[in-house]
Amino acid sequence: MGDKKKKAVLGIDNGTQGLTALLVDIDDPTLPVIATGEGSYGFVPNLASGSYEQQASDWDVALKTAIQHVMAHPAFVNYQIVAVGVAGQMHGHVLVDASGEAIGTVRLWCDARNQAEAEELSQLFYGRPDNVPKRVTAARWLWTMRNQPELAESVDFLTTPAGWLSFRLTNSKRLGIGDSSGMFPMGTKNYRQDLLQKFQERYGSEKVRPLSELLPEVVLCGDDAGNLTAEAVSWLGLPKETIGIPVAAAEGDQPATLVGSLIGHAGMASLSFGTSVCANLVGGSSEDPAKIMSPGVNHFSAVNGQPIYMVWLRNGTTYFNTIVKSYGSASVAMDNEGRDVFDSLMPQIVDAPADCGGLLAMPFMDDEPGLGVTSGGTATLIGWNPNNAIPGNVCKAALLSTMFNLKKGVDYLKQNRVNVSEIFFSGGLTKTPEMGQVVADVFELPVHLLPGSEEGCSWGAAVLAKYRWQKKSNPADQQDWPDFLKSIATKQMQSFCPNPPDSAIYQTSYRKYDQLLKLQPELQQLMNSSC
Repeated sequence: MGDKKKKAVLGIDNGTQGLTALLVDIDDPTLPVIATGEGSYGFVPNLASGSYEQQASDWDVALKTAIQHVMAHPAFVNYQIVAVGVAGQMHGHVLVDASGEAIGTVRLWCDARNQAEAEELSQLFYGRPDNVPKRVTAARWLWTMRNQPELAESVDFLTTPAGWLSFRLTNSKRLGIGDSSGMFPMGTKNYRQDLLQKFQERYGSEKVRPLSELLPEVVLCGDDAGNLTAEAVSWLGLPKETIGIPVAAAEGDQPATLVGSLIGHAGMASLSFGTSVCANLVGGSSEDPAKIMSPGVNHFSAVNGQPIYMVWLRNGTTYFNTIVKSYGSASVAMDNEGRDVFDSLMPQIVDAPADCGGLLAMPFMDDEPGLGVTSGGTATLIGWNPNNAIPGNVCKAALLSTMFNLKKGVDYLKQNRVNVSEIFFSGGLTKTPEMGQVVADVFELPVHLLPGSEEGCSWGAAVLAKYRWQKKSNPADQQDWPDFLKSIATKQMQSFCPNPPDSAIYQTSYRKYDQLLKLQPELQQLMNSSC
């Protein structure tokens, strides 16, 4: 008789660039990844500028490919899969007909065609034009009703990329509250019925089902979102004993990445630097998100229904990367060790003074809706003199400009009595751990470095799968979501506390930056003029 198999879950991430599936050991308290599978797909080709679409059928193929890769791992035979978790790119626009087939293509979160609809919905819902981001699914649906009416008339169900895969696995039209909140504004753990009514009164059509009937049913983490069907098991080639295992409520990539960072208590914020930059803060039960309205802060939900305040910047590290590559090329060319540009310059950036020798930068190579910057072209650097024109100062000033933009959103939350207690820092900048001290000084908050991982979202989906399995296996279990996250064993994180002298200098630079930002509209007008 063979050894008893260990328990495992599958974590799936349906991302913009491809799909990842993980086999995660849940008998080990650290939830290690045992096997990884990948599936690839691209965008629909030959679309107009600003249009981004994918085919749901490509995701299906990628999922099967990734699962087969996982099952091919030698250790797979030692594990019994007991649950599945799914996460994916938020705000997508998957149209499903009455036969359960995806119709048309899927417009993605980055598709720019429905800016006018977003502004119109924002005006209808909130009386101002800038509180419904254009990526929200409801704005995409309104665009479809207007521009593809024959398609809209055939829709029986509207969901997201993660919701589509969950539907394929379970035949259930349920969706996690975090992903649901990216489709339509959320009230108390459900869609705001007053706003759904406004939508129907303004845009309702006899030929199109009401939006309230098309949206998925909202589900909290740990609750029933469906089980793996025999058809799905056969399609994916999974072991027959997986028929009927629970599938956790599918979630969006932002809430799932918070899960993957084990962030669940109010006041905890994640901060990630990339091409775009994002800070997600978990709110508390005493706040009224409806009263915390700003173009620079988006509202979503954590997987257990707590509010998430998202400060998102389109202008992330692009300006910084450009400065590093251009300004650093000469110094790296003289580097006999042949080091990468960033490897060569990051120590100089860390060692540069907090005031960058008097340099200030603005990073706007693109528009920045949350700050009222309507077009790119005003990235700039001022304060040059013969003494401060050195690589460390220049590159650090470029990086700080993005941090200062993010700080404006975080400070807005603080001013509205939202508790911000600590930052969990991830992304490429953590490869230089000393950057954690810079973040702590700029934001005046303790900072913890999360180990860099490309599996944060898929691992977060696996954590959700374990929680769902735990709740189903023991209905009397009273452990709440934040405490469940705390129970997962983690490696010791590197932490930084603000250094008062340097922090004071950064705050002075930040106030100067705030004044510089007020000049941006004039610079934009100048750059767009024909004089």
